Amino acid sequence: MALYKPVVVQTCPRLGERITQDTVYWEGYKAPIQIKEFGAVNKIDFSPVPPRNYAVTASSRVSSFSEVFTFLSFSWYHMRKLNVFFLYQIHIYGRYSHEPIKTFSRFKDAAYCGTYRDDGNLLVAGSDEGIIRLFDISGKAPLRQFDGHTKPVHVAGFLSDKYRIFSGGDDYSSKLWDIPSGTEIVSYREHTDYVRCGCASKVNADVFVTGSYDHTVKLFDARTKSSIITIEHGQPVESVLLFPSGGLLVSAGGRYVKVWDVLKGGQLLVSLKNHHKTVTCLCLNSSGQRLLSGSLDRHVKIYSTTSYKVVHSFSYAAPILSLALSPEDETIVVGMTNGVLNIKHRKPEEGKEKSQKKRQPAYRTYMRGKTYMPKQEDFSVSKPVRRALRKYDKLLKSFDSSKALDAVLELVSTLFWV
Repeated sequence: MALYKPVVVQTCPRLGERITQDTVYWEGYKAPIQIKEFGAVNKIDFSPVPPRNYAVTASSRVSSFSEVFTFLSFSWYHMRKLNVFFLYQIHIYGRYSHEPIKTFSRFKDAAYCGTYRDDGNLLVAGSDEGIIRLFDISGKAPLRQFDGHTKPVHVAGFLSDKYRIFSGGDDYSSKLWDIPSGTEIVSYREHTDYVRCGCASKVNADVFVTGSYDHTVKLFDARTKSSIITIEHGQPVESVLLFPSGGLLVSAGGRYVKVWDVLKGGQLLVSLKNHHKTVTCLCLNSSGQRLLSGSLDRHVKIYSTTSYKVVHSFSYAAPILSLALSPEDETIVVGMTNGVLNIKHRKPEEGKEKSQKKRQPAYRTYMRGKTYMPKQEDFSVSKPVRRALRKYDKLLKSFDSSKALDAVLELVSTLFWV
C-alpha cells in the first residue's frame, strides 16, 4: 500500500503589529497605580528638581505627591451637605504610602492649575474665587495672594525669571504679577472669551502665551502694551505648549493639534487630526523628540517631532483631561474626568541577563569528538522521522472527506476568532 502524502497547505504571511523602538520604549512601564479623586483632574505638573514631586489639580482639589505626589484637595460637596464650614485643603502625599504627610488649607472654592516654579520651592494656583495664591512647599500658609480677576482663574504660572507670575481668567483678561511686592504689573484684555490655558517661554523671561475659547492663541511680551502675535487655531483652545527652544508653538483644540513657527510670525507648519474627540492636553518628553497629546476619546497619542507621525498610543478607561511626564520620563501620570489618577512607573533595567542552561553534548560527541566528520567508507544510518498527521489528514487517509472538511472549517474559524 502506498504511503499517504499529507495535504500541503499554502501559508500566507500574517500582518501583525509592527514592533519599533518606540513600541518597546513606551511599553516599558509597570502596571498602573490608580488613585481616586473627588473631582476631574484638570492639571498635573512635575517639580523640575528631585525628588520629582508633582502637583495634581482637580476640579474640587489640588494635590501634590512626593515622587510623586502633592494633592490639593477640596470638599465643597460635604460642606454643603453638612451645612458646616470646611476649609479647602492641599495635601502632600507620601512617596510610597500615598497618604497625606502635609496639608495646606486656605482655599474657599475650587482650585485650578497648580504649577511649580523652576526651582521647585514655590507653587501657584488659581481658583473659582478669582484669587491667585502662592505657596511655599516647605510652609503651610500662602506667601502671597493676588486679587484682580473678577471671575475664576484657570491659568497661572511663573515666568522664567522666577519673580513674576502670569494668569488668565474667565473675565477674558491676562495679567502679570510681581511676586516680591504682590502687585499687578500689567493687564491685557484682548481675548473675547474665557482664557483657559497658557505657558511661559524658557528662553525669554518676558514672553508668555495664552489660549482662549475665542479660537485664538496670543503671544505677549511684558515690555509691550499689547500682544505681539495672534494665531487663529479655528477651535476653542484647550492647551498650548512652547518648545524649549522657543521657536515652535503647539496648540490643541477640537480634534486638532497644530504646530506653529513663532519665528516666522506664527506660520502654520503642520495640522494633526489623529483624535476622534476634543484634545485637552499636551506634553513633551525630556528630550523634546516626542510630543504627547491626551483627548476625550480616552487615548494618549505620541508623535515624533521630526515627522509628526504617531509612533505609539495608550488607551485609558475614561476621557483624559491632563497628563504629564517626569523630567527623565521615569513616570507618566494621566488625569481623567472620572476623578481617577493613573500613574505608571518605568520598569528598572535588568542588570544581569538570565543565564541559559547549556545543552549537553550528545553521546556520539563523547565517543568520536565534536569535530568528527564521517569518512567516505563510513555508512551513515539515519533515523526515520515520524510526522504526526493533522486531524483532517487522518480523516482523508480513512476516506472520510465530509468530516475532514468540517475539521478544516473548524480550524479556520478558530484562527480567525481567537
